[in-house]
Amino acid sequence: MRTRWFVLALIALFFGAVGGSLLAPQPAGAVSKEMVELQQQVAQLLQGQQDLRSAIDSNNATLRTLIQQSLDSVGKLSGDMSAVQQSVQQVQANTGARIDSMAQQTQGISDNLQDVQARVGKLSQQLTDVQNLLQNIDAKVSGGAPAGAGTSTAPPPTGAATGGGPTTDNSGGAATPAAMPPISADTLYQNALRDFTSGQYDLARQEFSDYIKNFPSNDLASNAQFYLGEVAYAQGDFQGAISAYEVVLANYPRSFKLGASLLKKAMAELELGEKTAGVRDLRAVVARFPGSDESRRAQAKLREMGATAHPAH
Repeated sequence: MRTRWFVLALIALFFGAVGGSLLAPQPAGAVSKEMVELQQQVAQLLQGQQDLRSAIDSNNATLRTLIQQSLDSVGKLSGDMSAVQQSVQQVQANTGARIDSMAQQTQGISDNLQDVQARVGKLSQQLTDVQNLLQNIDAKVSGGAPAGAGTSTAPPPTGAATGGGPTTDNSGGAATPAAMPPISADTLYQNALRDFTSGQYDLARQEFSDYIKNFPSNDLASNAQFYLGEVAYAQGDFQGAISAYEVVLANYPRSFKLGASLLKKAMAELELGEKTAGVRDLRAVVARFPGSDESRRAQAKLREMGATAHPAH
């Protein structure tokens, strides 16, 4: 723009000089010399303008090339980022499936350990009862044999029961109530857990329900109730799963499955689109069971959703 104005100014000066030379009487040689100089200056200016335009055009072409290369690089980078994002999503999906499978297997192992602990507790109690019985017998023998013999022969029914041994006494006591099931609690629970882990959900639901019905005060009754929720969750009945987990939370305050029940309740709520309730229960897991595996899983889910582990104040 400055060059254009400069050229116009020189041209105006040129024409002014020409007009002045025409109006003012000057020698012919002086006029001719000034005309030649002005023509040379104009020619130089025009050449400079042409050179400047060529340089600008060259620079514009270079800039266009660089911009196109940048756009190509950005497009390639965008494609690479999309591929990486897809790979990450696939890895996350595979990892999530593996984590769910491992969590299910871990739950089964944990329940087996709890079952073993319950059995050990029962055996310990039985050993304590046997020890007390032996101490009573020793006390009676040391206190006088006739008295002990008299008590063993006086009531025939009791004498017959004790004479038959502890096994006969237990089997007779178990046969008295008509409502007692023909299968033991341990066997029923193990069968239900095996059917659940093998994917036979309908059969597992029936067996866990039978366990709760026939052994409501057993140590593993809360586990059986929790697995009723797991069966419903695995079959896509998330509302039924929430109801089953809520029974564990309400009726079994000392259950080993409180944290897992609250976590899976939150997961089921999220599956139903109840984000507010799901986030609330995930935060409750973190607050009530710090340091547990359920707390870590709840925190990971909150981070995945872009939520914090604690509500903002």
